[in-house]
Amino acid sequence: MPKTSARLLSLLSLLQTRRDWPGRRLAERLEVSPRTVRRDVDRLRELGYPIVSAKGPDGGYRLDAGTELPPLLFDDEQAVALAVALQVAATTGVGIEEAAARALATVRQVMPARLRHRIDMLRFTAVERPAVRPLPPVDGSVLMAVSAAARACEVLRFDYTPAPPAGAPDGAPDAGLPPRRVEPHHLVTWCGRWYLVAWDLDREDWRSFRADRMAPRTPTGPRFTPREVPGGEVAAFVTRRFEGYDDSGGRPCRGEVILDLPAATVSRYIHDGLVEELGPNRCRLVLGSWSWTGLASAIGRFDADIEVVGPPELKEAFAHLARRYAGAAGPGRRQAARSAHDGHSPR
Repeated sequence: MPKTSARLLSLLSLLQTRRDWPGRRLAERLEVSPRTVRRDVDRLRELGYPIVSAKGPDGGYRLDAGTELPPLLFDDEQAVALAVALQVAATTGVGIEEAAARALATVRQVMPARLRHRIDMLRFTAVERPAVRPLPPVDGSVLMAVSAAARACEVLRFDYTPAPPAGAPDGAPDAGLPPRRVEPHHLVTWCGRWYLVAWDLDREDWRSFRADRMAPRTPTGPRFTPREVPGGEVAAFVTRRFEGYDDSGGRPCRGEVILDLPAATVSRYIHDGLVEELGPNRCRLVLGSWSWTGLASAIGRFDADIEVVGPPELKEAFAHLARRYAGAAGPGRRQAARSAHDGHSPR
């Protein structure tokens, strides 16, 4: 009996490693006859494993999908990877923390002592980047519906909750707005949030939608031919969109300044701009950003005098920040800044 049980486990492990196994090849690996393999397959079927047989001279066996999840076998590295993945599941924002904890307890309970010791040695805390307010959880059924539509290349219709004003709580979808219609392309995660990258049929442009604000409608629409995301790579497209780049590969706000700093010093902190040496302690900087105020702020972090070459929008952004900073310095300076802005001298 122990020999038979061990052979059944070996057979199950082999069936999980590849889709199709010729019967003769299984017999060679297990060092038994093809008849014994057939009997062992029947025993596994009685235990609930859906094993499909292929007839013919090259017939074999395949572990198929069933109606229930039977016990699975994992090698050492798979078991460790599964345990680590379950421990970080709480940072996905999908609201599966409790289910992940129960799954981890189940996996750990059946682990050999040597693997359980390795898992217990791995203790860590996943720290998320601080947010102004807690990130809303995402309903797992929404992710499944969106992902299914993207995989089937079917038009997705959904109600979408617009972004609330700053400081206001997230609300419900506006019943007066028509549902959005998109060709779903890909689900992505960014800084703890889930987004759908899709082609908006009404706006005829690529858009990203927060999954926690989506309420998919059924049924889905007609099938479509997938479009290629700008640049051809989803990760690069999403990164550039969130960092303020447009589809041409540049940023919408681009300006030029002269800094009283060595070019070598400025270059250490500029990764996507142009730095040109003008002298021992003077350089030209061309940089882009998602907004003029953001660009002025990025340039202002250098502790040096700044000469704005252009455009005028960048000069106005510096003036706007100067008024804001003067107001933040104190009531007296706030009044002085307002008077200067209005063209009057402070009393």
